[in-house]
Amino acid sequence: MAKFDRALTPLFQALADDTRRAMLERLMEGPARVTDLAAPTGLALPTVLRHLGVLEDAGLIATEKSGRTRICRAQPARLAPALDWLSRQRAAWEQRLDRLDTLLATLPEIEDDAEPRT
Repeated sequence: MAKFDRALTPLFQALADDTRRAMLERLMEGPARVTDLAAPTGLALPTVLRHLGVLEDAGLIATEKSGRTRICRAQPARLAPALDWLSRQRAAWEQRLDRLDTLLATLPEIEDDAEPRT
């Protein structure tokens, strides 16, 4: 079996949830307060904090406290391992599909109205 990058698991787990992806997309526009991230979700603040904790544990965001306000910032460089893995997967599948195209091009054409074999 191939060697896997264990760091990808928390990264993909963090990205697996649509609420976390929406928060991350918002943070890609710039830093935001936790309350600003919570507002469009309709979720209770403790739930939002758990989602932000998952993103932070995966390294996708960093938080800092300024007085009584917690500010979140995206860490886009942390997406690089996932992008690399996805690029490798895409390249592998494109090679497989190219080989399938080559194989199919070498097979004789089958006529639709050919008599079935008995």
